Amino acid sequence: MLKVEHITKYYGDFRAVNDISFEIKEGEIFGLLGVNGAGKTTTFRMIMGLLDKTEGKITLDDKEIDYSITDKIGFLTEERSLLLTKTVLEQAIYYGVLKGLTPEEVEERLDKYLEEFNISEYKNKKIKELSKGNQQKIQFILSIIHKPKLLILDEPFSGLDPINVELFKKEILKLKSEKTIIIFSSHMMEHIEYFCDSLIILVNGCNVLSGRLSKIKKDYRRKNIKVIGDINKEDLLKIKGVINIEKNKEEYTIKIEDESIIHSVFKALSKCDNISKFVVEEPTLNEIFIDKVGESYEK
Repeated sequence: MLKVEHITKYYGDFRAVNDISFEIKEGEIFGLLGVNGAGKTTTFRMIMGLLDKTEGKITLDDKEIDYSITDKIGFLTEERSLLLTKTVLEQAIYYGVLKGLTPEEVEERLDKYLEEFNISEYKNKKIKELSKGNQQKIQFILSIIHKPKLLILDEPFSGLDPINVELFKKEILKLKSEKTIIIFSSHMMEHIEYFCDSLIILVNGCNVLSGRLSKIKKDYRRKNIKVIGDINKEDLLKIKGVINIEKNKEEYTIKIEDESIIHSVFKALSKCDNISKFVVEEPTLNEIFIDKVGESYEK
């Protein structure tokens, strides 16, 4: 288990992270979210032992993280961090040996991953000769080649086409099934919803929302009603508790304050013609994120 307990980080007088706490069990994927400058990178670096904490405690399996256990951590950065003049094999051996593997172990594991990601032919190619998407594949492979106990993924799908995103998804879920502790960061909320069991949202280094994703969505009172048909938008907007109505192609999304409004909306729609769809849905994580982050900035 990874435990982050009341960590705070100051750079001089600037407080980058303020009293953050969370826990991640084996086989869980945890979302660390926030806009640029929210404190995510600082938090990552403290977890990896690259930055000292001003206050607080971080442990992996009850042991404080230091250089004696950093070999158990894998990190996929948002920025490319590969040695462009090295071949894929040379880069893998360089990184793998630093993580405690022998060159033979590295090459054996590399061959397996290259085959899984359909890029075996690039084994002896220089990194600079690869496309951005294939460089991202290599960077991902290097982050997991030593079979880390804790894996940090920062925007892992950057530069990938939809087919390769699916390859990454499959591998991440495989790592989850193997009990890897995964921290996942992305600006794409649909990816967070797909993967994450729990999450934390940071604004200016502070926790503005955290917990199990299912509970966060349940506790968020607002709902969406998806409707297809000829509706009277003006009449619906007069109903107290109807926040807004949006249209995407033939489907309307009626945003309401809470479940108590559903009956009033249904009653109004019963007077309309050709209603072929009426579905009440939880709000998306994207909606919750925008609401909570915006609310924090307004304070």
